[in-house]
Amino acid sequence: MSQLKLFLLALSFYTRIPSPITLDYKDLPKATVYLPLIGWLVGGIMALCFVLADTLWSQTTAVIVAFIVGIFLTGAFHEDGLADVCDGFGGGWGKARILEIMKDSVIGAYGGLGLLLIFLLKISVLSDAPFTLVPLMLLAGQSVSRLMPLCIMQRYEYARENNSKAAVAVYKPTRSNLVFSASSALLPLLLLPSLCWLALLPVWLVNVGLGRYFYRHIGGYTGDCLGASQQLAESIFYLSVSALWIYI
Repeated sequence: MSQLKLFLLALSFYTRIPSPITLDYKDLPKATVYLPLIGWLVGGIMALCFVLADTLWSQTTAVIVAFIVGIFLTGAFHEDGLADVCDGFGGGWGKARILEIMKDSVIGAYGGLGLLLIFLLKISVLSDAPFTLVPLMLLAGQSVSRLMPLCIMQRYEYARENNSKAAVAVYKPTRSNLVFSASSALLPLLLLPSLCWLALLPVWLVNVGLGRYFYRHIGGYTGDCLGASQQLAESIFYLSVSALWIYI
C-alpha cells in the first residue's frame, strides 16, 4: 500500500491526473523512483492518440495531436523547465543571475526559441518514421527520458540555497532507487529491435554532458534543469532510434 501511495503521489504531481485517495506530500521525494512508470502512462496515452488520429489525418497531424495530449496530461511540466533553462543559461552571466532568470515566470526569446525548435525537431523525426514505429518510440522515449533527471539528482547537489522549488528537487536517489527506475525505464525497449538499445548511449552521453554543464555554471541543478534534461533526452532518443532504423 505504501508503494501504491508513492506511485499515486508521482502520478498526481507529474501529471494532471488526480489521486483517488488523500496523500501526504511530504513523501513526494521518494516518489521520484516512479518517474519512468509515469512515462509509461504518458507515452502509452500519446501512442494511442497517435494511432487514432492517424485514421483521420496525416501522420504529421497525428504526431502533433499526440504531443498536444501529452502536454495536456503533464501540464507542460518538463517543457516549462526547458524554457527556463534556455532563458537562464542563454541570457544570464554568473550563478546568481542565471538562477534569477530561471525563477522568472516570463518566457523570453531564448525560452521561446528553445521550445519551438525542440518541438519542430520531435515532430519532424516522428513524422518521417515508419507508422508502426512511432507508438513504440513514444512509449519508450517518454519512459527512458524520465530516468535522466534521476541520474543528475543522484550525482549532483541542488543549486538553490533556499530550496525554493518543490522538495522533490533536493532528493538524492540511492543506487537501489536508480536500479529500480532504470529497470522500469528500459522495459519498453524490449518492444523495439535490439539494435535500438544503442540509442541509450547518445542519450546517456548528452545527459552526462548536461549535468557537467549545469555543475560548471551553477554548482548543481534546479528543478528546471531536471525538466530540460528530460526534454533533451526524449529528443535525442527519437533522433537516435530514427538513425538506427536505417540499419534495421
